[in-house]
Amino acid sequence: MRPLPVPGAWKYEPVIHHDNRGSFAEWFRDDALRAATGRSLRLMQANVSVSRRGALRGIAFTDVPPGQAKYITCVSGAVLDVVVDLRQGSPTFRTWHMERLDADHHTALVLSEGLAHAFLSLEDGSALLYLLSEGHDPAREHSVHPLDPEIGIRWPADITPVLSVKDASAPSLRQAMAAGVLPRYAACTGA
Repeated sequence: MRPLPVPGAWKYEPVIHHDNRGSFAEWFRDDALRAATGRSLRLMQANVSVSRRGALRGIAFTDVPPGQAKYITCVSGAVLDVVVDLRQGSPTFRTWHMERLDADHHTALVLSEGLAHAFLSLEDGSALLYLLSEGHDPAREHSVHPLDPEIGIRWPADITPVLSVKDASAPSLRQAMAAGVLPRYAACTGA
């Protein structure tokens, strides 16, 4: 497990064992998570998301406290998964980092509370599994438009994004800041 350029996010690359039957990988290890982050993931909910090519989901985040830590992997197809630092007061505010997650490599991303998340499906039937530290609560969930030029995520130009009505009508970063819905860095990190 190694830290990503957005503080509070890590990438886990498991050892994949191949034989004549197929492959096997441990995609979640609490001891590896604790060694890298100093904490365990309190599992409160697990989700699966299946998307067609071009589906663009997010940029989503939840109120802190309590926030929602995420452990994410792709079990079918491939996605470009993005973590965005929208924590007001963070030294890396507006920084984003993109990783390809796919069924071949079983890579997982760990996102701490307060970090925002989005992904673009590269193939039909791309399936993401999420382990979450808190359950779904629509009253605590927020989003920022995934194509907001102020954030400037460089999505592939050869894929036309397909957004939900909710994501297409999400506020810009400036609007979310003005509405006071962005998490505060100090509340997320205790700093």
